[in-house]
Amino acid sequence: MIRVALPAHLRTLARVGPEVTVSVGGSVTRGAVLDALEQEYPMLRGTIRDQTTGERRPFVRFFGCEEDLTHEPPDAPLPDAIASGRETYLVVGAMAGG
Repeated sequence: MIRVALPAHLRTLARVGPEVTVSVGGSVTRGAVLDALEQEYPMLRGTIRDQTTGERRPFVRFFGCEEDLTHEPPDAPLPDAIASGRETYLVVGAMAGG
């Protein structure tokens, strides 16, 4: 099981606590985790990535194992600690302003 932490606004939308778990069959990649997340919580479709292009939404970042994984390709394997459930995959709503 992959542990995923969501930002507060997505937790509210999905009506879940700070962390959810999803099952990923095959290679554990960002794309596979998001597919599983959207399958389990369909109300999140389109909130993290565009439904048509699959591109991540602006101001959404991904972290794991104390690394920024945002710019890794969606089909790149996630670190073993995330794939094994030892570490949490973090979906973060980035802040901007002036």
